Amino acid sequence: MRVITGSAKGIRLQTLEGLDVRPTTDRVKEGMFSSIQFDLPGARVLDLFAGSGQLGIEALSRGAAEAVFVDQSKASLSTVRENLTRTRLTDKARLFQREAMQYLKSCPEQCFDIVFLDPPYHKGILEKIIPELCRLLRPGGKIVAEHEKNCKIAEEIFNLRLQREYFYGKIVVTVLLLPEEVEA
Repeated sequence: MRVITGSAKGIRLQTLEGLDVRPTTDRVKEGMFSSIQFDLPGARVLDLFAGSGQLGIEALSRGAAEAVFVDQSKASLSTVRENLTRTRLTDKARLFQREAMQYLKSCPEQCFDIVFLDPPYHKGILEKIIPELCRLLRPGGKIVAEHEKNCKIAEEIFNLRLQREYFYGKIVVTVLLLPEEVEA
């Protein structure tokens, strides 16, 4: 697993070991970031269910101003810290060891431009988390969710609109957009 492009291009990242760990492949990550590449410069990013932190780190490497990494696992956040040190991006990062919903409820409104979601599969987490994220996105903000193919995300969730879906075998990346102006 490596940083694909930007200031930390080519730096290898540490990952966690175990049966529940499934790092985003380079192919999926490239597709994910090609869909938001023009939104990244200066963006405030949330990497929820951070794991190794590779999505937030890729965003920082490509010009995001700040990334917030949230994971309930102490081991995950230790890996994120190590990867931030390797990539020299520590000064642009904040880390929180919390359960995802607990963290989201403590956030002020409209504080993120891009949110990366890669929760554990087959647990129905996206259906609970995405509505909570609506109030945290700035107008024009996006949610980029990696999920299993049999998990279908609605085309409209509150003010969010399905912008695009990318299919990679058993994995789907869904991009949801909060329009600049919300229809009344």
